[in-house]
Amino acid sequence: MTFSAASVTVGTGPVSFADVVAVARQGAPITLDPTALEGVAATRRIIDALAEDVDPHYGISTGFGALATTFITADRRAQLQASLVRSHAAGSGPEVEREVVRALMLLRLSTLMTGRTGVRPATAQTYAALLNAGITPIVREYGSLGCSGDLAPLAHCALAIMGEGEVRDAAGTWLHAGDALRAAGIEAVVLAEKEGLALINGTDGMLGMLVLALDDLALLLTTADIAAAMSVEALLGTDATFAADLQALRPQVGQALSAANLRALLAGSPLLASHAGPEDPTVQDAYSLRCSPQVHGAARDTAGHAAMIAGRELESAVDNPVVTLDGRVESNGNFHGAPVGYVLDFLAIAAADVASMSERRTDRHLDASRNKGLPPFLAHEVGVDSGLMIAQYTAAGIVSELKRLAAPASVDSIPSSAMQEDHVSMGWAAARKLRKSIDGLGRVLAIEIMTAARSLDLRAPLLPGPATAAVRDLVRTAADGPGHDRFLSPEIEAIVGLVQTGAVRDAAGKVAPALH
Repeated sequence: MTFSAASVTVGTGPVSFADVVAVARQGAPITLDPTALEGVAATRRIIDALAEDVDPHYGISTGFGALATTFITADRRAQLQASLVRSHAAGSGPEVEREVVRALMLLRLSTLMTGRTGVRPATAQTYAALLNAGITPIVREYGSLGCSGDLAPLAHCALAIMGEGEVRDAAGTWLHAGDALRAAGIEAVVLAEKEGLALINGTDGMLGMLVLALDDLALLLTTADIAAAMSVEALLGTDATFAADLQALRPQVGQALSAANLRALLAGSPLLASHAGPEDPTVQDAYSLRCSPQVHGAARDTAGHAAMIAGRELESAVDNPVVTLDGRVESNGNFHGAPVGYVLDFLAIAAADVASMSERRTDRHLDASRNKGLPPFLAHEVGVDSGLMIAQYTAAGIVSELKRLAAPASVDSIPSSAMQEDHVSMGWAAARKLRKSIDGLGRVLAIEIMTAARSLDLRAPLLPGPATAAVRDLVRTAADGPGHDRFLSPEIEAIVGLVQTGAVRDAAGKVAPALH
């Protein structure tokens, strides 16, 4: 993996959205705040004192979950903590992406550094050392019910700092955790009282995926506006409906931002000017063109709400039991993932709807009865060539999948732990399906951009505006213009890459720098 130069400091306060992205995706190194480490040590002294008490204290001198009333003697507690982690590292299925595991680990470390969990400073330092060495525990797709937090995924990470389980090193090579730690000069941790619980009780997996999803959506929702502008222009639509005073009659924040983007993207378009005025026979554009700010804007507002929830969660110290500021050790229910699970599901709905509208615009380009003079399917030789007919099929198939993924995970609950954990959030499942939704949205937008670029070329000698022309020119670096049928899949994948890396947004932004 590639490491960035900028270091992220983890202390008692929350890490930022940018911090999560930097550590997860760019390999930013971590520095632990010395003052926060002193606070961690002070809290640990409270745990050590309770460990010597003859009365049982949950998570310190008792079993867990349904076994919370079982007292564990001092000589068995190291085994208790290790057994907790080993038994909870019970994931199954494909490996979870490296960036997700790194985000999860950063967020757990952030909670450890609040001083509210009772771990020893050395345990937090070892966790940070794994991240800085690029050692990534192998976490499996299935295992978390989102309550008590992301138990199984976090347990796989905790297992790694114990020198057990499976990891991948910075080069992506599979290693036994003990071998990876020795190679990096990191001493494995022998967990003390409370530490096993502190390492696995949190919403860190679902929250990490939420933060990464919001980073992706910030890019894709701007890209959706770019795709819509290209379609409005190529389909001889009007930009009049995007006027600021019309949008202000319905003061939805996201809608106003998307409409402003469309105005900027379509500014100075000879294609729009060619049919503007009273002689334009179009009374009203189809909804997929005219209402794009309303749908894209609603998705923006949903992402804004999700960001608010994520921001609050980043400020949280989620553990059970937790050490309060006045030194009490209290059981609580803050590990329940409902707040995060709900917004993950909301975002899957928004992604599906934005993609659905994009696919409808793509279909209009290909329908000779609706595309205002373009050849059927944008084919070069109609009857011999199929043009982009099946590219639309691909978009339609993805949209159908996104609609299924929009069914909420957070309304489901399967009781566990002998009915002690009788209502769970399924937030991890909501996050996993959202990642698929975001990937699908990017692909659908790429197909629309590819299609609109061909339509713009077919409108020659009329020219697109400067911003949309810049995107069309970028597309031409990855896919040829109109012509006889050819192998389309590599071109689609190349344009997907341009969308997902931000190249499409950047190309438009160089001409229209005020894009939201």
